[in-house]
Formats: sequence, structure tokens, C-alpha cells
Amino acid sequence: MYEKTTSFEYTNRYLTKNGQPWFPVMGEIHYSRYPEAYWEESLYKMKAGGVNVVSAYAIWIHHEEEEGVFDFAAGKNLRKFIETVKRCRMYMILRIGPWVHGEVRNGGIPDWVIGAGIPIRSNAPAYLEKVETYYEQLARQAEGLLLADGGPVIGIQIENEYGHCGPGDETDKEGHMKALTALAQKAGFDVPLMTATGWGGAATGGLLPVMGGYCEAPWDQRLTEIEPSGNYVFTMQRNDSNIGSDYGINEGITHKVEEFPFLTAELGGGLQVTKHRRPVARAKDIGGMTLVKLGCGVSLLGYYMYHGGTNPKGKHTTLQESRDTGYPNDLPEKSYDFNAPIREYGQMSETLKELKLYAMFAADFGSQLCRMEVYLPEENPKTPFDLEHVRTSVRRNGRQGYLFYNNYQRRYSMKSHKDFSFSVRLEDETICFPARDIADGEYGFYPFNMPLSDTAVLRRAAATPLCMLHTADKEYFVFYTDGNPAYEVEGELDGEALITLTRQEALNAWKYRLDGQDYLFISEDAVVEYGEEIVLYGRTGEEGKRVRVKTLPALPAVPEGFAESKTENGFTVYESVEMETLGGLLVSTCEVPQIAVTDAVCVRKDKRKGDRDIEVRISWPAELSCNDVFLVLDYRAESGDLYIDGIKEGDSFYTGQEWEIGLKRFGRPETLGFVFHELRQEDKIILEDSPAMENGRICALDSIRIEKEYRRVLVPKGMGGAALPG
Repeated sequence: MYEKTTSFEYTNRYLTKNGQPWFPVMGEIHYSRYPEAYWEESLYKMKAGGVNVVSAYAIWIHHEEEEGVFDFAAGKNLRKFIETVKRCRMYMILRIGPWVHGEVRNGGIPDWVIGAGIPIRSNAPAYLEKVETYYEQLARQAEGLLLADGGPVIGIQIENEYGHCGPGDETDKEGHMKALTALAQKAGFDVPLMTATGWGGAATGGLLPVMGGYCEAPWDQRLTEIEPSGNYVFTMQRNDSNIGSDYGINEGITHKVEEFPFLTAELGGGLQVTKHRRPVARAKDIGGMTLVKLGCGVSLLGYYMYHGGTNPKGKHTTLQESRDTGYPNDLPEKSYDFNAPIREYGQMSETLKELKLYAMFAADFGSQLCRMEVYLPEENPKTPFDLEHVRTSVRRNGRQGYLFYNNYQRRYSMKSHKDFSFSVRLEDETICFPARDIADGEYGFYPFNMPLSDTAVLRRAAATPLCMLHTADKEYFVFYTDGNPAYEVEGELDGEALITLTRQEALNAWKYRLDGQDYLFISEDAVVEYGEEIVLYGRTGEEGKRVRVKTLPALPAVPEGFAESKTENGFTVYESVEMETLGGLLVSTCEVPQIAVTDAVCVRKDKRKGDRDIEVRISWPAELSCNDVFLVLDYRAESGDLYIDGIKEGDSFYTGQEWEIGLKRFGRPETLGFVFHELRQEDKIILEDSPAMENGRICALDSIRIEKEYRRVLVPKGMGGAALPG
């Protein structure tokens, strides 16, 4: 797939691949924040969510914590990571900084640079000399793996938020970006896409600007509910003034938007909580924001983060952003979970399923969407403070297009509407959709004048397109709705068919190409292409579980350990012969006087009288077949720390969510130590849901359970041939 002659360029409206409109989905993962042993598995999980471009920061302080001592060993092996991206048949954008922010200590700048008094993020010769050496090291890691060499790296990002966030007072901001670009090119980064973040007055140096948007602002210094986010309103404004608002900089865009396509590199796939502010990013928060960005004309969905992680151990310091290093926020020492679509320990979340709806659509219909311009009705709400009116947008190319609607605003109630009718005014006609009720929290989009074949057009439908299936005997157009799809087809279908799923079925849908035709899998478990196999990842607890999946068309062979049970609406249903159970795994807890701490870097701070030290014991059966084992803790406290053999391995800032810990990276520990820090009513923390307290204090572990993640092969090697990335 990695042809040296493949070209990537852009127009003022979209990216192109080999001269054709290209709508990719990009997801951020930080290789130095996730165990190397599981990179391949995680990349395949990202790909299952519809990601075809991997983005990743190379974090300077992770690679050169000590001057001149470069660390690209296990866990930080950039070359191996890029090779793994290639093996997974995905593309890559490498974000080389040098300042990355990324909730890292000093924004990623090593302490020795700070301590030398070198003016960072400037054109000072001493600084550029250090950056040049770092860039050269990164280029060596990527040597032979750029697109021109037949590799996956199609682009790089220079710096991050320059002129918007962080230190640096360089007067010639554009000049600094150009100087960094010249150093990257000199080092050997010859790639077709050179990007820079463009929000909040950031300098771009003439590079391709990428934008961002988050559903909340955990970096905001206030301890109150913040204003409704503008990311839920259809607008031609590409800026998100909340990004970096902890620095008080909320300037507009400096580049000419009419000259560049609307691309996102930091559409928040979740939120990383801070010590003082702990919003919870849920699937609908990210899904509603994604829907609105599509309606605003975006032609690249890029998510930060798509995969959470854990900060590595530092040689001399902890490596998280903190107020001790002059930053406005305190972050967890270890956890960089981000409530991302794939979370800190590789858990595929409901957010992944939500975003997969749009990724599947983009894969099959994105090139058409790229060509469509945005039309905003005059009567459309202009601000997120309007909670009375349904928000709409139209993207169309001539008579064909999509009507987008949104009646969702995070943390605010929108007015419900009875018998509401959408309409689209074209030059020569008006397309009217059937009247229906629009509830608070709903969002979606409908097609109009959508070609189905040379002889048939879908004039309109009250259902959302998901994907297309090209099978041996038929071509299917797959839609989803929980109501009447009200298809209105003009002309005759010839070998084509319309399939209607419920929205929940669409969330559970996974598409792969096997043996020359498309297959649609529907399963509440995750269906993942893994090399030449199609595998199923799922979870079970004490109650056990019978695994179930249905496909269209029927699989070439019944999966091992399954039986073909029946058909449902044309889908063949397969059910596991045996139940998945815990298989003898047991967990117990007890209180201890104090957890012994042996790691000199990860010392216990701010210990309070009401803190609790709890020991967890796990009984492992002699034989256990599973992919991972998760501890799930339901606790109420300010935060919790995880210790194994006296070394701090994880932590959690309380948000009201359960704390999940995947154990496979730790082997099979029989004893784990937890320290829970007391939460007090007077603590300067804003929580979405405050826990019940006793006398203004709480430090409680309410329950702990164990769950097993199983992995079952649905399609073994020899029947693969999954489609290449779009």
C-alpha cells in the first residue's frame, strides 16, 4: 500500500490522495506513554474504530532527559513504533515539537535546557542548536520509513500552539516557525504534509494549519460551571477560544482560512482531568461535537487523545505537568487516561463506538462529503446560549447533500420539539423530511438526492448513512434510525438494497473485507482486524457470558467454539458454545497500617489523617486463558494511588467514575497496595457529581471486583485480506 508514488496534497477545501478528495480519520496515541508490548494490539483497536492515520508526539524530555543521553530503548523506541504502524497498514503524522504541551513537564522541554537559561521557543542560536540535534535524532529513527521511502509517515507537525500557549516571547513568531521547519527539513523530514496548530492566534509559518475543539476546559482556573461550549453550534468560525484559556490568551485565527481546508488535529476525544477541575467526557459529548464539526465543513476528523496512556518514570523527576514547574495546572503523576475512546489500559470505550459511526461514514462517503460546501440557514442559532431552537446545517454539492441537526448541549438542557419538520431549500426545489419529535440531547444527519445507482436516487430519508457493503451478489446501503426511515426512492434499484439498523446496532457494527467481499459484523463486543485474523474482544464478570455475533453475509466458516443458531433480518447469528467465565479468579481486600513505598521519585505527598491504605489480594488459577484482567474499583476520595512492590504504578483523580486497572502489563501480581486520599468539602475542586460525605469528609472504597477480557478468533488466518486504509 505504501507506494512511493502516492501523493498527498490539499486544496482550500480538502486533502487529496493521488489527486482525489480524501477524508481521513486521525487518532493520537503516545508510544512513550503505553507499553511497547501492546502497541500492535492498540493500533489494531484504533483501526477498528475507523482510524487510518496515527498521530503521535515525540516528547523531547522522554527521549533526552539528560543532555546528550538519548533514550529510544524499550517503551520509547520510535523506530519500532513507526514500523508497527506500517505493519498495521496505517499512515502516520509525527508531531516533533520541540514544545508539545501534551500535559508533560515543561511542555516536553528537558529540565537541562530550562536550567541552562537558554531562551526556549525562540530563535536564540543556543536553543536552535539543541533543537537541531534533537530533530536529527528523530530523523534517524524515521529513516527509511517516510512516504518517499515506501513508509507510513506522510506528515509532521512543527511545534504546538506557538504564540498561543506556554512560555516564549519571540517577537518574530512566524520567523521562528519557519526556522524550525528549515531545521526539520535539513534533518531529513521530507514529507508531503507539514502542519502546525492554528487556533488561538498561533503562528503557522505558512504550514498547513490544523484546528482543535474540546467539549470542556479542565485547565480553566475557575471552580464553577463554565459557559456552554460553542463547539455544539454550527458556525463558520473554526477557532475554539477555550483551548489554552488557562493562559488567558483567546485571540482569533492568524492564517487566512479561505486558503486552507478545515482540518482538526485536536478534536477532543476526551478530557484529561486536572487537580482542581474534573469534568467527565462522555460518548455523547464527543459524538455531538463531531457531528457539528462535520456540519461546519470539516474534512479531517483528528482526535486528541484517541488512546490514553501512563506517564513513564523519570530518572530525576516525575514527568507530568504541574504547578511546581510553573504551569497553571496539576495533573496526575501517572495517569494520562484522558477518558479517551481507548483508555489508559487499552479498554475500548463507548466513545470509540460513537465515533466509529462517523468514521465508517467517512470511509465510504467522505470523498463525496469533501466536495460539499456548507450552507447555514439565516435563522440558525448563532450562540450556544440559545437552548430553545434546533441547530441545523446543510452540506451539499449541487442538489445532493446532507442535512445536519443538533439538539444537544453538554451540561445544559435543550428544548424538546413535537412534530418538528426539517426542510432543505435548493435552487429549484425544497426537500421536506417527515415531521417527528426531536428530544433534548438528539443529533444526527439525513441524506437527500443521494445516488444509489445509475437508475435510482434516494430523494430523502429520515435515517443516517453508516456504510456500504459490496458483497458477491448485492450492494447494500446501510442506514440507522430508531424511527421510521421514510425512504423515498426515485427510479429502480438494480442489485442494490437498503438496510436499516437501530442506532444501537450501528454502534455495535464493524465492517471488514474478507475474500474479496465486505462483511458487516454486529456485536456488543469489539470486532478487530488483527493481522490476518478477525478477533473479538469482550469482558465478563462473575455472572459469566455467552458470546454472540451476527454477520452479513454469513462467514465462510462457523468460528471455532461457536454454533450457527439462526438468522435475523438477513444476518446470520453465531453464539458461543460455552460460557465465558472468570475461571477461578478471586479478589479480596484488607486494610493495612501503611503501604511501603520504595520508589525514591514517587514519594507520598500531602498525606492526611483520613487517608486509607488498602491491600488487594488476587488468587490466580493455575490455568487462565484471557487477554487481560481488570480490577474495577468504586471509591469516593480525592484521589487514589496504586503501588506494586512498593513502587507507584498508577493513580486516579476522583471523578465519580469507576477506576479500572488492567493487570497484564504487571504480570500476575498477587498483592497490590492502594492509598486513597481523603476528600474534604473545603477542597478547591469542582466535580460534576459530588460524592456523599460524612461530616464534610470522605475516603471510602465502596466495592472492588474483577473482570476478565477474553479474546476469541472469529476468522482465522487464511481467510483475511482486510481492506487497506482509505
